[in-house]
Amino acid sequence: MQETHGTSPSYVVHPIGVVRSPRSVPEHDRWGGVGSVIELDPERLRPEAVTGLEQFSHLEIVFHFHLVPETAAVTGDCHPRDRTDLPRLGILAQRLKERPNRLGVSRCELVRVDGLTLHVRALDALDGTPVLDIKPYQRLFQPEAETVREPAWLHAAMSRYYSL
Repeated sequence: MQETHGTSPSYVVHPIGVVRSPRSVPEHDRWGGVGSVIELDPERLRPEAVTGLEQFSHLEIVFHFHLVPETAAVTGDCHPRDRTDLPRLGILAQRLKERPNRLGVSRCELVRVDGLTLHVRALDALDGTPVLDIKPYQRLFQPEAETVREPAWLHAAMSRYYSL
């Protein structure tokens, strides 16, 4: 549903599920071994909504950073991970949770589908996180690139993100 506030439209999005995770407090690293469950809402989705999903190894999850207050959203720049040894970067050059719309996108491994319950691994979302959408990861939808350009500091700063 679209609403208009002044000249900018706004959108209302309803969660289709919720994450059940052993993590309830934000942590920067070691998400690789975290097993979670996505409980899909039977009021919003019929059981057939997951038909064929088990054929995919990975999912892309769109979710809301529900624990970040709207007033904490960064609209300019800041140090990634609050590390002053890293350069200040604009919020759109980072994947911080304090984004203007507080939306997250994460790729995770699909372990199994049990009705409207999805068992996943390496989903960096906290317990109670509202899930807005789920897409199967498909390499065909990734643009072909001979090289991917990333800043040098990124690998050092994020080297333990998915480590066990």
